[in-house]
Amino acid sequence: MQTLVLAIGLVLVFEGLVFVLAPRRIEDILRLLASMPIEARRMIGLVALVIGAVVVTLSGMLGAG
Repeated sequence: MQTLVLAIGLVLVFEGLVFVLAPRRIEDILRLLASMPIEARRMIGLVALVIGAVVVTLSGMLGAG
């Protein structure tokens, strides 16, 4: 449970940093995403999911060793 809370906290920190450091860039990115086909957005989501799963798996392997 502690690891889950830590992970959620880190996500919120990084998300917050983006909004603090580059709020106009967020608007540009949202416009870009709105103009993309749904399948392209799904592919971006799938790639992000796979990369995240790999990072989580690697962190577990590093923690065990």
